Amino acid sequence: MRDSYGHRNGFYKGFTLWFTGLSGSGKTTLSKMIADRLRRHGAKVEVLDGDVVRQHLSKGLGYSKQDRDENIRRIGFVCELLSRNGVIAIAAAISPYREVREEVRAKIQHFVEVYTCCPLEVLIQRDVKGLYKKALAGEISNFTGISDPYEPPLNPEVIVYTDRETPEESAEKIWRKLKELQLITFD
Repeated sequence: MRDSYGHRNGFYKGFTLWFTGLSGSGKTTLSKMIADRLRRHGAKVEVLDGDVVRQHLSKGLGYSKQDRDENIRRIGFVCELLSRNGVIAIAAAISPYREVREEVRAKIQHFVEVYTCCPLEVLIQRDVKGLYKKALAGEISNFTGISDPYEPPLNPEVIVYTDRETPEESAEKIWRKLKELQLITFD
C-alpha cells in the first residue's frame, strides 16, 4: 500500500546519512544494511561509498589534505542534490577532517552523522584489506589513523561502537535515530 507521497508502508523525506570513521570500522557494511532496509520499505536510496567515489567522481585526486577535503566536498555536493530531491543519500567515507564534514553538514538540510567508532588496535588486528599492515610498514603514506590524523566528530547524531556491537545492533541504533528524528516513519 502506498501513502499520499507514493511511498510504501510509511513516509520518508530526503536526507543524508553520513558515515565517518577509520578504515575498516564498518562504514560500508552498515551503509549497505541501512540502504537495503530502506529499499525494502520502498525508499529511494543512493549509497556513495568512499572507495567507489574515488574511482569515478574523484578520480585523479590524491591523499593530501586538500585532495581529501575536495573529495568530501564532492560527495557532499552529490548528497545535497539527492537529499533535496527526496532521495536518501548515504555517504560512507572516512572523511577524516572535522572542518570539512561540518562544512558539508551546513549545506544539507537534513544531515545525520554516524560515527563508526572502533579502537585503532582492533582495526589493526582486523585489517580486512591489509592496509594497516602496509601503512605500519611505511608502504602507504598519509594513511588515516597511522601517518595522517583522524578527527572524530564532536556531536554526531549516532555513535556505533563496532568493536562491541554486532552490525545488526549498530544498524538498529541508526534506524531508531532516523525514526526519532522523524526522517522515516516505516512500520
